Amino acid sequence: MRAFAALLLVAATTVACGGNIGLFRQYEYEEDMYLSLDGTATLYVNTSIAALDALRGASFDTSPDAATDRNAITAYFSTPVTHVRRVTTWRRAGRRFVGVRMDVDDVTRLREAKPFAWSTYSFKRDGASDLFLYLQNLGASANKDVGPVGWNGRELVAFRLHLPSKIEYHNAGAGNPKRGNILAWEQPLTDRLHGAPLMLDARMHTQSILYTALWLFGATFFAVVILFAGVIVWIVRRGRQ
Repeated sequence: MRAFAALLLVAATTVACGGNIGLFRQYEYEEDMYLSLDGTATLYVNTSIAALDALRGASFDTSPDAATDRNAITAYFSTPVTHVRRVTTWRRAGRRFVGVRMDVDDVTRLREAKPFAWSTYSFKRDGASDLFLYLQNLGASANKDVGPVGWNGRELVAFRLHLPSKIEYHNAGAGNPKRGNILAWEQPLTDRLHGAPLMLDARMHTQSILYTALWLFGATFFAVVILFAGVIVWIVRRGRQ
């Protein structure tokens, strides 16, 4: 018990100090895309205000004591192709963070939204392989100087795809998919600031896992009903005999 308590104390100290060891990874900017086969998506962005300014060239106040203007964050991420549904805020390691949930009408037009204009997007069906192909190529960041904000060089950025169907190929590296159909690409924040190349390449089947699961559930249910009906008929006949 003492050893366990000591481990918890070390972990809590690590988080409080902004460390990045073990299970506690120091993500400064994250994009999580839940993609649908029709090209629409739900996109979550979790980022520190400082990273949003540095990476995307925004001009929000990075002071840890400033109040976070949710309306301004909503306006920044609201575009003709992205529709903000929720904004949350929190603090970590002396920095303010925001979480933004938005609906995307068409992922291939996401480049038209200023917050995501650093990427090119392609999502199409390949007739030869009968697979859906998703490509996202990240280009240069704004690399804006935001002054001393408490970064220690261990900060990470992450881009994750939550895909709706079986994955046939990806270039996300070892350890993927994560938890089912989740692919993750990571970079050190310093590399992303300097525009280190990053390409997200994923190829998936054209039938969603949900559809397959529902079909299997329906087939199983139908088989159980037939079996149950057969048992009832057999019992009735035995009773008559």
